[in-house]
Amino acid sequence: MRVEVDRDLCESNALCTGAAPEVFEVRDDDFLYLLTQEPPAELHDRVRRAEKLCPRRAVTVTD
Repeated sequence: MRVEVDRDLCESNALCTGAAPEVFEVRDDDFLYLLTQEPPAELHDRVRRAEKLCPRRAVTVTD
């Protein structure tokens, strides 16, 4: 699995962070940071949920 975030679409609303905090983080500067582009298998379901929760569809997951 590979995770990407479209910075032009992302509003840093942290819904993805709530679903997978091991992969996504909104820092004090109010920007979203991707902590890993290739999360381990045990996080795949949570990352897919984060993708679905993003209201702007800024998170993309590919297998």
